[in-house]
Amino acid sequence: MSRKAENVTPLRKNVPCPYCSAPSARTTYPFCSSRCSDLDLGKWLAGSYVIASESTDEALPEDEY
Repeated sequence: MSRKAENVTPLRKNVPCPYCSAPSARTTYPFCSSRCSDLDLGKWLAGSYVIASESTDEALPEDEY
């Protein structure tokens, strides 16, 4: 019973690396390497990426009792 499965669908699709567009690796998915993963993390920590929100910087009105 040691047949090799040839038509097995991978759990994750092979997508291009979001940082350099090389094919992604299974161990560092969705990145191609730990280098690209670390570079992307550095951008998040430096504040280069921002998640948009609809809130404003104005103070919220106080609740009336």
